[in-house]
Order: sequence, then structure tokens, then C-alpha cells
Amino acid sequence: MARVWIYDRTKKAKYREAVKKAKSLGRRPPARWEVMYYDQTGKLRSEVAATKARAEQRRTELEAALSTDTYVDPTTAKVSFAEVADKWLESRHDLRPSTWWKYRGLLDTHVNVRWGDVQLRAIRSEDIAAWLGSLLKSRTEGGSGLGPSQARHAFRVLSMVLDWCVPAKLLRNPAEGVKLPVRPETEHVYLSFEQVERLANAAGDLRTKYGRPTASASVNRALILLLAYTGLRWGEAAALRVGRVDLVKRRIRVVSTFYELNGVQHEGPPKSGKHRTVAIPPSLVPELKQVIGGRGDHELVFTTARGASLRANNWRVREFNPAVKLAKLDGLGLTPHKLRHTAASLAIAAGADVKVLQHMLGHADAAMTLNIYGHLFPDRLDEVADTLDVRRREVLGKPSAS
Repeated sequence: MARVWIYDRTKKAKYREAVKKAKSLGRRPPARWEVMYYDQTGKLRSEVAATKARAEQRRTELEAALSTDTYVDPTTAKVSFAEVADKWLESRHDLRPSTWWKYRGLLDTHVNVRWGDVQLRAIRSEDIAAWLGSLLKSRTEGGSGLGPSQARHAFRVLSMVLDWCVPAKLLRNPAEGVKLPVRPETEHVYLSFEQVERLANAAGDLRTKYGRPTASASVNRALILLLAYTGLRWGEAAALRVGRVDLVKRRIRVVSTFYELNGVQHEGPPKSGKHRTVAIPPSLVPELKQVIGGRGDHELVFTTARGASLRANNWRVREFNPAVKLAKLDGLGLTPHKLRHTAASLAIAAGADVKVLQHMLGHADAAMTLNIYGHLFPDRLDEVADTLDVRRREVLGKPSAS
């Protein structure tokens, strides 16, 4: 067992003098209790505690840490949070550029404002909880005016940085166990087959004020049908190239997506980081065939009339929103991304199980799929229970309950 003990500093005349002087000046006296121990290198170290209870708690922590080889040198936790956060972000080569800059923005705007100058060792769980509360307060109340989802994003960045410091600089992540604000339930939009068709037709019939087809009217119908029946993300569909579409086998290979950073369009891996294969409904084959024509494998499937790639904001404002209005679907809060929800609901109604849906949508795991769409799966509890009962009676030779 590692040697750790508590020393009462009142036994030293020098300490008693320091207490007397502090009281005469109206200052807080220095801490009475001192926790002394030998670290793993045999070096004598000490920490002070204001109360004996805290000193005993620290002694227990140190004994456990030293005996299990999880001891962290307190001096390494004197570094500021901002310094560590910068190193953490520099180490995240696995992030997409858009995600990297998102984390950078959250650090600069919300996290470092509160924690940047604070030493790691001084960050406490209760202070993190209070900070979360301040993020949610309105600006008129002195808060940041963030919604629950935004506050959770800021907290996640803080927690990831602190977690990166364990065990080299921190024994544990003080963000663990902090209660997060409840994220409001998102209102999903599920279109019917008839509504999807109306939207696709309206998008294909769009005209400018001069009566000419809009920039991407010729591909809009096929694009909306693809989004609504395969669940591709908009960026994945926009980045889809001819060589990744097999109309004979009715398969699409999703290997990349478009995203924008500071107004510049980039192409990178899908959101999950993994490639996937998606099935094409037979009725979409002629639609895609017409759009693709005789173009080469490396060319984009969906482009403007001038052959340029589609841009997310431009397409939504100039093509999608007018089509929604023309199809009389405005008021539903419909967005291009929400066509994924339609794809999911129609697939579930067609009998897709959670694993098929997970693969189709490109979710990291089935738990994510269930969290979002679990309420759409039919209640089959009675069906399962009845089937089990039939099998049991067959084995036991008993007549059916019916």
C-alpha cells in the first residue's frame, strides 16, 4: 500500500504565525490540513485541505490511485484549458474539415469564453453544470441564449477535451455525470407517395419569370424521387457520380458527399465515414437513365443546365422551396433533409427491419436508427407472444388457446 498520511499544520509555529497574521489582516487563514505522500518515483509531495474530511477523502483517493497505478501528478493539471484544447483540436486529423471548424467555432464562441484561462485541476462538475445553465439563459438575463441542442454541442466539445486529458493530466473527466438539457423532440415530416409525386412534378416544372426552365429543373424530379425513396443525404446525392450508379443491378454506391466551408464547396467521405450500397426502386431506373444519358463515369449525375455542381443553399432557395409551394406542401416545415424521414417511414411501412434501415440511411449503429424512427415500427408484441404460445403448445401437445 502506498504511504499517504495527514498532518495537522497547527503543530508548526510557522503555520500558527501565518494564521495569526492572516486574521489580523482580515484574510482567510491558510488551510490547516496537509496530505503528504510519496509518489511513484519516491518523491515526497504534499497537498493542503481546508477540512479534515476533505483531507481524508484526498488520502483515500491518493492511496487508491498510487496502488492501482492511476496516479496523476497534480502539477500537470496546472495547464490552462485553452492550451490543452488547442492541442486536442490539432490532433483531430480524423475530422472532416467542416466538423473541425465547427469545433473550433464552439471553442472560441462558448467554451473558451468560460474555461479558456481556467487550469484543468480547477474545473469542477458543479461549475460545468452552472455553465450549461448560463448557456441556456436568454441574453437579457446575462446568458448566451442558446437552445438545448446548441448547449449540448458546446458541452460535448468541452467533455471531449477533458476526456482527452485522462489519465495523463486528469484522474477523471469532471464533465462525466453532468445532467444535460433535454433536447426538444424534432417534428419529422413524412410525405405520402402522392405528396412525393406532387413535389417531384412541381420541381421538374419550375420556370423562371421569363418562362424558361430553372437552372436544375431537368434533374429536380429524379433528384427528389431519389431522396424520398433511398434516404440519401442531399450532399451524397449531389456528389453522386455516374460510375457509382448501376442501373442494371439497381444499386448506388455512396462513397462521398459535398459540404461547404466558408462558401467553398468541398467533397469528402460520407457523414459516417463509411461507404454503403443503396438499392434503387425499379420505377426510378428510367428517371435516372434519362438524367444520366451517355455521360462518363466521372461526371456528376445531378448538375445545373450549364453542367455545374448543385449548391445546397442555392438549390433549396431557388428550386426546392418554390417546388414545395407549387405542390401546396408549404406549412409542413419541409426541407431537403427531411425527405430522409419520408424514405425511412415508407421503408418501414414496406417491411424493412432496423438493420436494413440503418444500412440504407448510413447510420453509425442501429441504436441511432431506433432513437429516431423507433416509434414508426409496428407494435408486434402480441404477434410474437401468440407465436411463442403456439410453438409451446405444439411441443407440449396441448390444444391451441383459440
